[in-house]
Amino acid sequence: MSQQQPYYREAGAVARRFNRAVGWLARHGISLLGTAELSVRGRKSGTLQRVPVNQHIHEGVPYLVSARGHSQWVRNMRAAGGGELRVGRTVRSFTAVEVGDDEKPAILRAYLKKWGWEVEQYFQGITAASSDEDMRAAAPDHPVFRLTVRG
Repeated sequence: MSQQQPYYREAGAVARRFNRAVGWLARHGISLLGTAELSVRGRKSGTLQRVPVNQHIHEGVPYLVSARGHSQWVRNMRAAGGGELRVGRTVRSFTAVEVGDDEKPAILRAYLKKWGWEVEQYFQGITAASSDEDMRAAAPDHPVFRLTVRG
């Protein structure tokens, strides 16, 4: 009996180039609709890993949603319990708590309303208009972290 691997959609060449450009812009103070550069300590290397992310505010609370699934930054975040978000010279340290699947549907729906134009392709047919049942079914594939910004 084989165990199913967690969902993860690796970035292709075009997406990697796009991510490098968005990360560069964030490092230099330009945020596209709320993007920032995430720095999180690598769980094996111990070095800071950087990746652009779409910070999402839902009901006044900041979240990070992994549209691509159980990515390396997600695994690192689970191990590190926090990191930094950078836009230019503004660096905000935070702690992160992973949200349970029962809490995710409302957050995912709001995330898809804002970012769907960019990330729907990773949600396997799920959109902001999908049923609550479909949102619940998609929840395990998309890790969500609630952030508490320090300072």
